[in-house]
Amino acid sequence: MTATSSSPLADRRWLKVLIAGAALVTVTFGIRQVFGLFVVPISTTLESGVQTIALAIAVQNLIWGFSSPVFGAMADRSGAWKVAILGALIYSCGLLSTAFIVSPGGVFLGQALIGLGLGSAGISIALGAVGRVVPPERRSLAFGLVTSFGSFGQFALLPVTQMMIGAHGWQMALVILSFLTAAMMAMALGMRTASQARTAEIAVELSTADALRLAVRSRDYLLLTAGFFVCGLQLVFITTHLPVFLFDNGVDAKTASWALSLVGLFNIVGAFICGWLGGKISKRKMLATVYLLRGLIMCSFFLLPVTPASALIFGAAMGLLWLGTIPLTSGLIVTFFGPKHLSMLYGIAFASHQVGSFVGSWLGGVLYDMTASYTIMWWLNVGAALFAFAVNWIIRETPVRIPEASPTAA
Repeated sequence: MTATSSSPLADRRWLKVLIAGAALVTVTFGIRQVFGLFVVPISTTLESGVQTIALAIAVQNLIWGFSSPVFGAMADRSGAWKVAILGALIYSCGLLSTAFIVSPGGVFLGQALIGLGLGSAGISIALGAVGRVVPPERRSLAFGLVTSFGSFGQFALLPVTQMMIGAHGWQMALVILSFLTAAMMAMALGMRTASQARTAEIAVELSTADALRLAVRSRDYLLLTAGFFVCGLQLVFITTHLPVFLFDNGVDAKTASWALSLVGLFNIVGAFICGWLGGKISKRKMLATVYLLRGLIMCSFFLLPVTPASALIFGAAMGLLWLGTIPLTSGLIVTFFGPKHLSMLYGIAFASHQVGSFVGSWLGGVLYDMTASYTIMWWLNVGAALFAFAVNWIIRETPVRIPEASPTAA
């Protein structure tokens, strides 16, 4: 038990952090999921192929991933709320840059800033803040709740963004979204208490350097990180390229936006269930099963005739499995190392996720421009699902052994 879980005041404190973290993820993660809707209008404006904007989004994902452990370490040390305020500001600047600098360079600059904003005001910061204050018996469920709110943002913002693009153009839609991210600077203040939390769950309080050394030597953490690569590959391929795939199969943009919004709607339930089950049964078996089911659903979708109905069913089915990996992955990291360095260690695993995201966005665009088809990319995603199932199934769900000679943190 944490020292903060024994009083009504402590309960109010973790609930406040949970609400603030969930709101932050709702906006920052929700907006991130709408960029697939901008691929066609931006490509048309720039008179370029899909590959240009796909590569820019891929670069965004790389920057998001590699900046996450850096900002995570800052949040673990200095306070999540300070880092999140900075991130919300950077995010807003990225959206404005993409809107007003109408050139390939402007698109890349904007997406790079958005990547930094996601690394400093995204889900790794929110999960770290929540993990430090929520009592252990409620932690997995809390992770699921935060993730579910991110999905609610996707569900709510996708159709609204599509309407804004249709009514006002893609540039004004990005400007309006930038105002929403700027408002998150005030919401981030709700996480101020998170940096004051301390944990007594592990016998040795690890320093940042100790945690890093243990992580790179942990077989199970490395397997978890390798599997998380596949999550990024699948998610960003779908969010970036599903609208184009559906358009090629005669399904209109409105249906595509609703299919992606159904991903968000059904993931509200899916992420919550995964978080809840993560506190009841084996996290690694649950995680492996999520990847396996994803592969089966994707294989069925692209092999069967593509229709508006099948697109909506696909969105709903994938939604049940969409971000369920996050509470399970973060829960396993806490099992391995405790919650003290969760933002940093989740951020490192998330960097692998974002390398997969880069591959999913960029390679999908390259293969499409080369073959005018996504068939190869669909099969690569199915094979990757089988790989992720295997590596997560063999994880040992136990705390890492801390060497007695390891120095302790102050």
